[in-house]
Amino acid sequence: MNFSSTENLTVSVFIGESEIQTLTQNSTIVSVMYSTLAHFLPRNEPERVNGLLITTTVSNNRSHKFNINMTFTKKDSSLKMAQCVFWNFTLNNRGGGWDTRGCIATEAEDYVICSCNHLTSFSILMSPDKSSQIIFENYITYIGLVISILSLVVCIIIESLVWKYVTNNTTSYMRHVCILNIATSLLIADIWFLVTASINDKNQQMSKGICFVATFFIHLFYLCVFFWMLSLGLILFYRLIFLLHNTSKTTQKAVAFCLGYGCPFVIAVITIAVTLPKNNYTRRGVCWLNWKDSKALLAFVIPALIIVAINLFITAVVIIKILRPTIGDRSNRQEKNSLFQIGKSVAILTPLLGLTWGFGLATIIKNSHRAFHILFALFNALQGLFILVFGSLWDKKIQEALLKRNSMSKWSSQQTKVRTLT
Repeated sequence: MNFSSTENLTVSVFIGESEIQTLTQNSTIVSVMYSTLAHFLPRNEPERVNGLLITTTVSNNRSHKFNINMTFTKKDSSLKMAQCVFWNFTLNNRGGGWDTRGCIATEAEDYVICSCNHLTSFSILMSPDKSSQIIFENYITYIGLVISILSLVVCIIIESLVWKYVTNNTTSYMRHVCILNIATSLLIADIWFLVTASINDKNQQMSKGICFVATFFIHLFYLCVFFWMLSLGLILFYRLIFLLHNTSKTTQKAVAFCLGYGCPFVIAVITIAVTLPKNNYTRRGVCWLNWKDSKALLAFVIPALIIVAINLFITAVVIIKILRPTIGDRSNRQEKNSLFQIGKSVAILTPLLGLTWGFGLATIIKNSHRAFHILFALFNALQGLFILVFGSLWDKKIQEALLKRNSMSKWSSQQTKVRTLT
C-alpha cells in the first residue's frame, strides 16, 4: 500500500505473505495516513516527527506478533539519527508518548525503513545533526579508554612484580589487595564500556541483548570500584581509630571481598530484576542505566555518592588524627607509612571519582552544556591513569621495590655473564 500527501511525502506499507496467511478468512487490514496529526501530539525535543503518521489495524483480534515494514520519506533531509516510533498510550501516566519498542530503523539518504513486530500508529522521529560533536566526544572516549586500559594493565603488572616487597604487614597487604581489585574492576568496566561505545546507535535494536549484558557488567564493576574504595577507606579508619584491636588478615580480606563484590552484585541484580520486565532497564539508544522512565540510574548514583561522602569524612578524621596524635598511638613506622599511603590514595582518588560522576550526572540534565559531556568523557576515560599514578606509582615503597628488583635483575644478569666467560 502506498500513501502520499500534498507535501509530496509518501509512506509505503508492506505486509509479507507469511503474515497474510496467518489471518482468518474475511479479515480486513486497514491503514490510515495522517499528514498533520503529528503536529498536535507532544514533542520529544530536540527530536521531531519527520514524516507522515500512519495507523494500521487488523479486523480480528490477534494475540501474537505481526511483522510489518514501512518506508517513510523524510520531510527534512538535514535531520539525522532516525528512530521508528509508535504512539504508546500507556506512557506518561496514560497521557501517551512516542516509544521505540519492537521497531528497528534503517536510514537512507531520503527515506527511512521501519520494521516493526506489532500494529499501531507509526511515524519517524529525527533530530538535528550533531555528528561533529559526537565524533569529537567519541575520539576523547576511545583515546582515553585505551590510555586507561593500558594504565590499569601496567598497574596490575607493577602490583604483581612488587607484591612480596610491599606486603610485609597487614595494613600494607590490605591496601594492595584493595588497589589491585580497584584496578581489576575498573579494567573490566572499561572493556565493557569500549564494547558499548563500539555499538552503533543505528544497530541498537539489533544489539539489544548485548546492550543489556554490557549495561549490567558496567553497572556492576563501576560499583565494585567505589565499594573497593570504601573498603580502602574503612581499613584506614579501622587502623587509626581501633588502635588496640587487631583483626586477622583473613577476616579483613573476607570482609573486604564481601563489601567489594558482594554489595555491588546484589545492587546490580536487584536493579535489572526490577526494571527489565518493564523494558526500561537501559536508556534509549545508549547502553547505560535508564533515567527518564525508571530512574534505574539511581542504583548507581546513590551508592556512589554515599561512598564518596563516607570516604571524605574518613579523610577529614585522618587529617585531624595526624595533626593531633593520641597518647595510645603505638603504630610502628611501617604501619604509619602504610596508613599514610592509604590516606593519600583515599584523599585523592575519592574526589577524582566523585568529580567524574558529578560531571556524569550533569550530562543527563536536559539541554546541559556540551562542556559537561566533554569533561565526563575525559575524566571517565582517564580513571585508569589516576589509579596507576595515585594508587601505585606515587607510593615510595613501590618505587623502592621496583628499583630494588631492577638492580637485582641487573646483578643476576652480570653474574650469568661472568659464569659464561669463566
